[in-house]
Amino acid sequence: MSKNHKNLLNNLKQLRTSAGITQQELSDSAEVSRKSINAIENGIYVPSTVLALKIAKTLNCSIEDLFQLP
Repeated sequence: MSKNHKNLLNNLKQLRTSAGITQQELSDSAEVSRKSINAIENGIYVPSTVLALKIAKTLNCSIEDLFQLP
């Protein structure tokens, strides 16, 4: 994980709640634990490309909608 990961802008929680999806539902769809989704939302963990793609597919958005560099 990069030292600069805290600079990553993360919109996951907003997009997930707007879609009416719980952390558990998203984690089931992305095949990861609910704790992983929580860690991503809180900026503790930066997901792999594959996981980011699975999340974006579930939320019907682009990776750029989820994560951005400042």
